[in-house]
Amino acid sequence: MFRTIQQFLGRSWTDFQDLFAASLQSEIPLLREANRFLLEHGGKKLRPTLTLLIAKALGGPCNERVLRCAAASELLHTATLMHDDVADDAPVRRGVPTVMALYSPTTAVLIGDFWLSRAMNLIIDHPDKRVLHIFSKCLGDLAEGEMLQLQRAAKLDLTEDDYRQVIYCKTTSLFEAAVVSGAYSVEAAEPQIAACRAYAYHLGQAFQMRDDILDYSPELSSGKPTGQDILEKKITLPLFGLFARAPKSVTRALRSRMRKPDASLANDAIALVRQYDGLGYARERLSAELKAAVEALAPLPESEARDYLEKLAGKLAVTIA
Repeated sequence: MFRTIQQFLGRSWTDFQDLFAASLQSEIPLLREANRFLLEHGGKKLRPTLTLLIAKALGGPCNERVLRCAAASELLHTATLMHDDVADDAPVRRGVPTVMALYSPTTAVLIGDFWLSRAMNLIIDHPDKRVLHIFSKCLGDLAEGEMLQLQRAAKLDLTEDDYRQVIYCKTTSLFEAAVVSGAYSVEAAEPQIAACRAYAYHLGQAFQMRDDILDYSPELSSGKPTGQDILEKKITLPLFGLFARAPKSVTRALRSRMRKPDASLANDAIALVRQYDGLGYARERLSAELKAAVEALAPLPESEARDYLEKLAGKLAVTIA
């Protein structure tokens, strides 16, 4: 689907890619080498795709303001991945070595900082100061989400409300920045901006919920190892489903094992989640978020761009059907 969307975006997608690459230019050989590696092994670039689609769905051109917001969202996203890899001591991402593994944790942090600085440089002169504010807020949300997750992991007392706050801060906040900045950049009316914000919120929440479900779904080919969340003492939606439906003796025993994870914990947790239909519980909530995301687009005029925004939400549902 992403290739089809990129073809639909046409020149706008090419202009985004050119701006994205140009923003990373540096005279430092190590930075040039690492940046070239990251550009060659980048992901699907969902967030800038959303920025460009929203601008088109609102009837506006993908002008330089839109392109700068699109590039900033991908720069910020990649920077946070590099920082996350250091925090998680992750040697591989998307099947390729991480910057941390190729160079060092210190290098990965510094390169991530460089990408963050380039992201803010792209939007600092945006004529609508709300754009700078929403990206600045996103940076704060990312840090707060990580801190809340660390705090709750230490005590294993994360609630489902806490979980929603964590995934908002760590994932959804950047979806909002990418989408709403695009709406700001084409001078959308307030009702349309509100619709874009709601779409981004529900899509972002669903995106992370889907990822958390895949961590308990080894039979699905997601390209990522499963069972990692519980080993990192992360309580996510499938576990909340287990906790809601299993006897208290089962949940107490599992929480106790999470304090000192052993080699069999991940497989045992996956089996328990299946036994008590924790995935069903999680999928119900994912479906509700995706439905809300599509409904949020109603105030936008019918267009091919809006159709693609709806299809992106549908793709998240199909992946785990």
